[in-house]
Amino acid sequence: MAAVLIFIVLIGPLVIPLPPLENTVPPEWLAESDSQFIDVNDVHVHYKIAGEGEPTLVLLHGFGASLFSWREVMPPLAEAGAVVAFDRPAFGLTTRPLPGEWGDQNPYSPEAQADLTVALLDKLRVERAVLVGHSAGGTIAVLTALRHPEHVEALILVDAAVYVGGTPGWLHPLLSTPQMRRLGPVLVRLISRWGETVIRIAWHDPSKITPEILTGYKKPLRAENWDRALWELTLVSHPLDLEAQLEKIRMPALVISGDDDRIVPTEQSVRLATELPNLQLAIIPSCGHLPQEECPDAFLDAVTDFLAKLPRVCNQQSVVDRLPL
Repeated sequence: MAAVLIFIVLIGPLVIPLPPLENTVPPEWLAESDSQFIDVNDVHVHYKIAGEGEPTLVLLHGFGASLFSWREVMPPLAEAGAVVAFDRPAFGLTTRPLPGEWGDQNPYSPEAQADLTVALLDKLRVERAVLVGHSAGGTIAVLTALRHPEHVEALILVDAAVYVGGTPGWLHPLLSTPQMRRLGPVLVRLISRWGETVIRIAWHDPSKITPEILTGYKKPLRAENWDRALWELTLVSHPLDLEAQLEKIRMPALVISGDDDRIVPTEQSVRLATELPNLQLAIIPSCGHLPQEECPDAFLDAVTDFLAKLPRVCNQQSVVDRLPL
């Protein structure tokens, strides 16, 4: 009996037929009229640009989201300067390279995503930018500021996952087994089932969530290889110990949080405000984990006030005029 169980556990996952991922298309087929694509570090990145002039804001969405999550605030922000939003690797309409299709650096690792952010700036000929990171995108914003401080003018961290996140090291050996590598992409497809529940938890008032919002979040699940890419991101994710490095960040920073964040508890944003030098804090009342979507006016008020206080050191050419041909 024990031998049978061992066979089922070890061999079964390698031979049991797995259901294919159906009804998917190349990400470019899902693009909108203002979508743009650019090759950066072995990744075909989907991005959008609005506005011109200084400052340049780069918007980094959270886990399971895409640049769609900035739809309410991107046009108003563009009145203050150039705004670039892009889909981070494994999300949105950015293409999803598979093992063997990238070079020395796994594009799904947090370090690679920080480096890709700066490489995208280089491609767009932007020297320095204000990074606006939400949730896990806040993690990447902080990591980018630590790895490439010369390219970061300021940070705006929105319900940022600085103190949590990353696959525990002890779990990696299990996840990296041939059995889990085969089963993993099928397991992550469950996000299509529980994703809507998470979205509702993320809002203080879920009655504001429209069918159009749910459709926007689900759209990237039609992109080919989204399941395999999300599994690759899980495999390469790891704790970053950012809290031990926060004192190194010297550029101006703004922390924004809803007062009812049940994903990244509000007290973590308050803690972040005490540990980051040169920081402003804005707590938005009656708001959850997604203030840029649920409470866009209050979000914009906080960001506009912060940007108005940033020193302008030079007059650069508009990012729109600097786009590569």
